[in-house]
Amino acid sequence: MTDRLVIIGAGQAGFALAAKLRALKDERPITLIGAEDVLPYQRPPLSKKYLLGEMAFDRLLFRPEHWYPDNNVEIRLSTWAEQINRETKQVFLQDGSVLDYGTLALVTGSTPRRLPAAIGGDLEGVYVARDKRDADLLAGEMRPGRRVLIIGGGYIGLEAAAVARHLGLEVTVIEMADRILQRVAAKETADIMRAIHKSHDVAIREKTGLKHLIGKDGRVTGAELSDGSTIEVDFVIVGIGVVPTDLLAKEAGLEVGNGIIVDEFARTSDPSIFAAGDCASLPWQGGRIRLESVQNAVDQADAAAAVIAGGDEPYDPKPWFWSDQYDVKLQIAGFNMGYDDTLLRPGAREGASSVWYFREGRLIAVDAINDAKAYVTGKKMLESGINPDRAILADPAADLKQLLA
Repeated sequence: MTDRLVIIGAGQAGFALAAKLRALKDERPITLIGAEDVLPYQRPPLSKKYLLGEMAFDRLLFRPEHWYPDNNVEIRLSTWAEQINRETKQVFLQDGSVLDYGTLALVTGSTPRRLPAAIGGDLEGVYVARDKRDADLLAGEMRPGRRVLIIGGGYIGLEAAAVARHLGLEVTVIEMADRILQRVAAKETADIMRAIHKSHDVAIREKTGLKHLIGKDGRVTGAELSDGSTIEVDFVIVGIGVVPTDLLAKEAGLEVGNGIIVDEFARTSDPSIFAAGDCASLPWQGGRIRLESVQNAVDQADAAAAVIAGGDEPYDPKPWFWSDQYDVKLQIAGFNMGYDDTLLRPGAREGASSVWYFREGRLIAVDAINDAKAYVTGKKMLESGINPDRAILADPAADLKQLLA
């Protein structure tokens, strides 16, 4: 028998789990498995400062290479787990090696949805934006004057559009839903973000899907859209969402449903196996959610580490998110699932505003656009259970601090 912790996945949650255990003075041996050929790194800057050439890759690393042996963390790169035997407590890796574990953590993240080959998804010049390899390939395409088609008007697509315009490309965004950000934000937030992109000459075409991509000699050259129009493109970025990477867990017989099912302690249906981050479906307010965010990856991994180290504190998510587009910072506190009412509040300075979400009369989330005060106030109210006075909130002259009284 071994007390080794094997962590499958070397992203934000995987690194956070190993680092937290060492911070808690837990000395069990740890093996961290990563499919990429580079040390664990921050992903959010990849599609922004790294792609813009404003940040070198080594600044994205969580820790330098010596941190791992210094902290008795074995790291195996360029390989991945292919099978878990729960009876023998073994993990079988793609490189042919087998690892024994006492405790196993699945922090496998999520996988971008890709276009089917039948509509041109396998053509050269069609990309997703997820890891360093994707960012490096996109960097070779991002040259002034080139034409990029971005499929999907969610945060990933809009952030890619902002970077492409900053670099001088011609940008078209298509969204098959009625509007951009339909799944993740209210109409008020979508209207603000649409206006910002249009002011930067991004062509946004809503209620417009992709019929198929057009190629020549194996490379994409154009796209036929659902409205019958055809556009010429030099390359394509696909931002149509992600799915939890949970096949390994499913094949091991763990309970799975839109992610790996975990309890409030991040335990799966096997008490020796934990899961955290994008791949995990966790209990929240009487239901289940998956939170695709850096905040959740770190916080849930920290909570799992505390339990693995002998604690018994349940994980109570306090969601927050952010998106940087041009000189606009969108900060989101809470989770707007199931909202039935919103309130748009102008900010104290030009270009600042916030959208407040309610469900059955209670505040559940706030989107703050270049409005740090609204974000901080809303976050504090959500974390302390304060429900705002709607009259004060609706009055743009009122001081938001009154809401915390």
